Amino acid sequence: MGTRQFIFAGAAALGMLASSAFAADDMTGMVTRIDRLNSTISIQQMQGGTVGASGGGAVQEFKAKDAGMLEPVHVGDRVSYSATEAGGTKTITKLQKAK
Repeated sequence: MGTRQFIFAGAAALGMLASSAFAADDMTGMVTRIDRLNSTISIQQMQGGTVGASGGGAVQEFKAKDAGMLEPVHVGDRVSYSATEAGGTKTITKLQKAK
């Protein structure tokens, strides 16, 4: 395998790993902002782990796959969600209030 082919194969493998890592199982977080006109939502991912761990992760903004999925949630709600990333755009594919 030539150097050029090796580089392209490595880049393709890294791309597949990065995209599959973001399309993880359900995550939990707290809604910090909703823009219903542009169908976007900002969620602060909740940290798992032991008692006394820091309060939360970074706030991320997502585009809603369907504008209707934003209707039942409000700022301050804890949510369970799944998301994908394609072309630098993070898209919520599943969103529901956490119990």
